[in-house]
Amino acid sequence: MNKKRIIIGLSIAAVCFSFQSRFFEIAKQIEIYNSVFKELNVNYIDEINPGDLTDKTIKSTLKNLDPYTNFFNEQDVEEAKIRREGEYGGIGIRSYYSKKGILVTEVYKGFTADKAGIKAGDLIVSVDGQSVVGLERDALSQVLKGSPGKELSLTIMQGKQRVEKDLMLDKVMVNPVPFYEMIDEETGYIVLTRFTSQKATEGVMQAFKALKEKGMKSLVFDLRSNPGGSLFDAINITNLFIPKDRVVVDTRGKVASNSRVYKSRNTPLDTEIPMVVLIDNRSASASEIVSGALQDYDRAVIMGERSFGKGLVQRYYDLSYGTQIKITISKYYTPSGRCIQEFDYENRDPKTGKVPKFSDGKVNAFTTQNGRMVYDGGGVTPDVKTRVEAREGVVNNLLRSNAVFNFATEYWRSGKPVDSLEFKVTTADFQQFKDYLMQRDTTFVTEQEKLFKRAYTAVKKNEQIKDEYSQLVTKLKTAKIAALNAHEKRLLAKIEKEIVKQVHYREGMYRHQLRNDAEIQRATALLKNKTKYRAILAK
Repeated sequence: MNKKRIIIGLSIAAVCFSFQSRFFEIAKQIEIYNSVFKELNVNYIDEINPGDLTDKTIKSTLKNLDPYTNFFNEQDVEEAKIRREGEYGGIGIRSYYSKKGILVTEVYKGFTADKAGIKAGDLIVSVDGQSVVGLERDALSQVLKGSPGKELSLTIMQGKQRVEKDLMLDKVMVNPVPFYEMIDEETGYIVLTRFTSQKATEGVMQAFKALKEKGMKSLVFDLRSNPGGSLFDAINITNLFIPKDRVVVDTRGKVASNSRVYKSRNTPLDTEIPMVVLIDNRSASASEIVSGALQDYDRAVIMGERSFGKGLVQRYYDLSYGTQIKITISKYYTPSGRCIQEFDYENRDPKTGKVPKFSDGKVNAFTTQNGRMVYDGGGVTPDVKTRVEAREGVVNNLLRSNAVFNFATEYWRSGKPVDSLEFKVTTADFQQFKDYLMQRDTTFVTEQEKLFKRAYTAVKKNEQIKDEYSQLVTKLKTAKIAALNAHEKRLLAKIEKEIVKQVHYREGMYRHQLRNDAEIQRATALLKNKTKYRAILAK
């Protein structure tokens, strides 16, 4: 008994010493930072903005962790809230901030911007008489936001034409379920674009009930390009389709309070209706919780591409003076025990900064409720793969640029007819797109081109090799555009989708997609082939 007491006492003492040692180290580093901050403000030759310095210091420090652990200053807090809740005072647009101004990339139907005749591709260059050209991104993000009812005067470039628009801020609410409809007499279709603070759960419930009234007997549930959002919405939406008191997800963190098992608590809407869930390599986080749980319970066939692989959970913590920090507090695991996290941030290469992937190493096997094999690491692997994954390379480089958007804007503004349902881009249009990339586009730049330009600029007397440089630039550009030929079908679909969205809003894009999208057609065909559907879930 005495030996046990001694061992317990030593263990407690060791824990206390470790805690005190760590606390001292934290306090020491804070004191060092305070000293540096004080001396800089007093002695540095130029004036220092204390807020900017602290903001940049903290954000720079957090870059060494994962990309989801972030500090939010007072201005950032409001933007983060908008992203989480999907509600704000604005003019009803999506935009891209550049040195030239605010480029309108999408107009939401029925809101202020739409009523004022603003279109995708318009460039806002002045707000209330103040030029926005050359402003930093943080400043640009604020000029079109405020309390509903606030009046704004905008100067806009519509192509080469300069126009003035007077309008008023709306209360803008982004619907996370922007579209649902019957594909045919028996198959329903629901799009969920984001998991936002109960609005997502309510939206899916309403859509499902409306489609059931129209005779829906099977469902295509589209989570493609859904980046995630609320953990609780992910749990509640999964609960719509699985019985009560089933594990949906469990989180495991360093601190006991961040480890928890989440179960379905409510009576489900429907546990029998056949379902196909569509995912792609941009389906992340909450999308993976839903698709992973439905796969583990053999409740739905997952179709598409392997998902993004974000198996990390974040929580917001309030700090002093209206600031916040979002911290990755745990990893989440699907009902079968899988963690689908792709990037191993803990083992980032200190020299190159490269982050290894779990999927490149050994992955572990798990089983679904019916005994099917599923694997951890690197996202949710679909039961039915519909295309070869292409997460890297020239195509993704292109899609990350504004080239498709800019071409789409130029296409419909040329006066070509764009029907919301029947519109098709052709091989001739694809050639036109490649000509556009070759002759006018400046946004689609590969890493090789960047490096080559940097090397050329670094040469002191580069005028002597100007002609040779131009010839090599042309060769590089020709090669990258030629590489796109192998992906013509995929790129035509992207171009087609963007053109229809710009002309007929997001609703028109989804209606066009419902009729023309190849994956929706495959999902519908599978749901009609009941024998094949059941066989996928049984094996």
